[in-house]
Amino acid sequence: MTTTQTRALLTGDRAPRGVRTGKARRLSPRRAVSRTLLNVAAVIVFVASAFPVYWMINSALLPNSVVTSSTPHFWPDQFTLSNFVEVITEPSGSIAFLPAFAMSAVVTITAVLVALLFAFFAALALSRFRFRSRKGIIIGILVIQMIPVEALIISTYRVLDSWQLLNSAIGLTAVYIAMVLPFTIWTLRGFVAGVPAELEEAAMIDGCSRMGAFWRVTFPLLGPGFAATGVFVFIQAWNEFIYALVVMTRPETRTLPVWLRAFVQATKETDWAAIMAGSTLCAIPVIIFFLIVQGRMAQGMVGGAVKG
Repeated sequence: MTTTQTRALLTGDRAPRGVRTGKARRLSPRRAVSRTLLNVAAVIVFVASAFPVYWMINSALLPNSVVTSSTPHFWPDQFTLSNFVEVITEPSGSIAFLPAFAMSAVVTITAVLVALLFAFFAALALSRFRFRSRKGIIIGILVIQMIPVEALIISTYRVLDSWQLLNSAIGLTAVYIAMVLPFTIWTLRGFVAGVPAELEEAAMIDGCSRMGAFWRVTFPLLGPGFAATGVFVFIQAWNEFIYALVVMTRPETRTLPVWLRAFVQATKETDWAAIMAGSTLCAIPVIIFFLIVQGRMAQGMVGGAVKG
């Protein structure tokens, strides 16, 4: 050890730049090659996943004659917004874009909030309390997830018809909540069970009530769980097509996926540029919601680590 390193250890100062205070950790050639190959594979997977999204946006910004030509255009060299104007202003058949967007937004946001609320209390009960039918409920949640949604279309339609909830946002929202609730409960249960109950007990020893210990200690730590589950519920409800097609039979009550299908059928010739513009408009809310929730996820992790 040199004099400079010894002085740094005694005084607590950092060693000067360029002076090594320990052994340098070098990767072996085999590990370096493995890491390089993994990085290359990650880049390939990212490009393969992102290229269809880029191609959709790129096609939406080009005229239809350019999109359908034999020469591919990998960037919008003939930039235009006429496709988006056509999608927003011209109705597909008797379905307009803005009413379909409003219906999808109302149904999806309501389904996310209600499903998270019910799933939170159910996950809390299954994780923090011990009762006789607890295992049966957990097994029932798993069994329900194995049933395909297509097998329940007829029974769901008859129930909504008897309750006079066809062609209503309430009926479609109830269907979406019932569809995503089992998986939502199962996901949140894992997050709640991952928070040790000893944290609440320590807060109760410090003077908090049971409810106060839960809201001050456990609840902030569940931010990542709410974010991840909310993304799942939002994507499922926003992109759902079959139930929206069966339950919402009137044109003015249909959602965006059904609107996009009607938009394709309304054109005499397939206008691929306009279809890509409509698909882009349908995907933008999902991307925005994910970006917002991603920030909340990091805030929830940090906030839960310093409270209590």
